Amino acid sequence: MRRLLEERDFPVAELRFLASQRSVGRMVSFRGRQYAVEPLCQEALADLDLVLSSTPAAVSKQWSPVAAQLGALVIDNSSAWRMDPDVPLVVPEVNPQALQRIPKGIVANPNCSTIQMVVALKPLHDLARIRRIVVCTYQASSGKGAKGLHELDVQMQALGRGEPIPPPQAHADRLAGNVLPHDWKLGEDGYSEEEWKMMRETRKILEDGSILVSPTTVRVPVRIGHAEAIHVEFCRPISVEQARAALERAPGIVVLDDYAQGQVPLPLYVAGRDEVFVGRIRRDLTVPYGLSLWVVADNLRKGAATNAVQIAELLVRQGHLKRASAMAAS
Repeated sequence: MRRLLEERDFPVAELRFLASQRSVGRMVSFRGRQYAVEPLCQEALADLDLVLSSTPAAVSKQWSPVAAQLGALVIDNSSAWRMDPDVPLVVPEVNPQALQRIPKGIVANPNCSTIQMVVALKPLHDLARIRRIVVCTYQASSGKGAKGLHELDVQMQALGRGEPIPPPQAHADRLAGNVLPHDWKLGEDGYSEEEWKMMRETRKILEDGSILVSPTTVRVPVRIGHAEAIHVEFCRPISVEQARAALERAPGIVVLDDYAQGQVPLPLYVAGRDEVFVGRIRRDLTVPYGLSLWVVADNLRKGAATNAVQIAELLVRQGHLKRASAMAAS
């Protein structure tokens, strides 16, 4: 988030970095200036216009309402508020109109795998209305945070040297040379919590509770970049050519769709980009009105930080932040 605020030249006059006591005093830089991390407390949240929050859900449930009550708008990256009916769940390319009503002073940033899927599906939903989605994800280790990424790096190095691989701590099992369909907490009916997020959040963002979503989420030994194989059944006819044209016109999407020339989205080359990349656009031959897509995005940027900063930019443009001068990142 800090890097994105700099890259996108977000208007900031005063900035505070807030964290738990463990990180207090650590120095971080922003636009050439050094800042000391401060403790997350009520005093530090006073007199702010905007709070960009990326904390565990329990911390968010405690502190995001406090920041909002003190007058700040909160953009929250945790799962705490996403399904609250009074909290907009926003992907700027998909449902910016949701920001017209922010009764609790909190805006939720969706789950990373949901964000890239709905960016790719919104222009197709507008054309032919989605009835059902079957999606399988191939999610990078960094989705588990810094600990997950470090664990993968250590495992890959040990594997390359022929050394014993340390037992996993961040992931559910060894990830190097493996894939994990159980790397999230188990939820209802045998689905992981990650899969339930994709089901529920997709309906809320696309504002269509009738959409059926059948997800299988899998962790793969990739550092950065989530990939998704998406099979969509529509209510009306839609051709590959219509879909490709709509995707090429849509904001935030790069169509990379020449299989014969090897032009397909790959996590290795998408890392560091803010767009959602779409390829392998083809008919789903198993249903009357169906398409299959391959969708890849940087889960740390568009799947998290970029989307949050884009929401902040929208709030400024829509006049919600009159000054946009003082903010905190927690």
